Amino acid sequence: MPYLSQAERDYITEGVQSDLRADGRGRLDYRALVLETGIISQANGSARVRLGDGTDVLVGVKVEIDQVEPDADNVGKVVCNVECSPSASQQFEGHGADDLNNELTQALQRVLGGPQCGINFEKLCIIKGQQCWIVYIDAMILDYSGNVLDTIFMATKAALFNTRIPKTQIQDLGDGEFEFEVLDDVEDAERLDGIENIPIGVTLNKIGTGHIIDASPLEELCTEAKLTIAVNKDSQICGIQKGAEGGIEPGLMSEMIQTAKRIGQSLIQQLDQKLQDEEQQVDEKRLNGENIEKLGFFAMV
Repeated sequence: MPYLSQAERDYITEGVQSDLRADGRGRLDYRALVLETGIISQANGSARVRLGDGTDVLVGVKVEIDQVEPDADNVGKVVCNVECSPSASQQFEGHGADDLNNELTQALQRVLGGPQCGINFEKLCIIKGQQCWIVYIDAMILDYSGNVLDTIFMATKAALFNTRIPKTQIQDLGDGEFEFEVLDDVEDAERLDGIENIPIGVTLNKIGTGHIIDASPLEELCTEAKLTIAVNKDSQICGIQKGAEGGIEPGLMSEMIQTAKRIGQSLIQQLDQKLQDEEQQVDEKRLNGENIEKLGFFAMV
């Protein structure tokens, strides 16, 4: 971890109070965001998102058929996993990396593993009491320059938007017996039901008596406490997680939550528009018989 002198801490803290950060942003400004979807051919959906000049996350989504859970025999499920590349940052090396992987995985799983994620889990059930689709979300942090959890959420939302699930054909054999066939035709594959309701995370860092979004690594070192608030397109809160050791006064916490709801809704609108535009461009190229080339990086939001 980089060392920060007291003078540097004071400079960052006073900048937050004055609504002017070291990189010229205001307290509630995100850095530039770039993304591209559909870049992993072997996956059912994928996306890569870069925030600012460093934080870089790749997400792949795979769907597989498995047995339903005994206590939830009419729904499928989402399973999340986050891995930090050791080359991305010194803090991703050694034993601490496992703890960070677990922390980020649990944060993503808590939001996307339940009904608050917006996905219709009943539509993931193929045959009640027997088989269902399991959606595996694997995120890899390739590079780091702060605010990694928000980037993971945005990359995951983009990858799920890009995900298609093969269509199944079910045959009733009688006497309560069924069998199904997975159709191979890519054109028959379906989008996840409820994709438009999937939330993103907005992390707010308390520095001094103020708070910021999209903290840089040095700003994260000055953070006394932080809140990550998962918000959907309707500004509904889908999860809250507190980090760092400091406390947050009730009045400031209420202000931070309202800020996250407002910014989250705006960010989702921009992200959804970019994803729709990109999909339309791909569809037009396919219709015109043009070559569709995914570079991995990037198209501007």
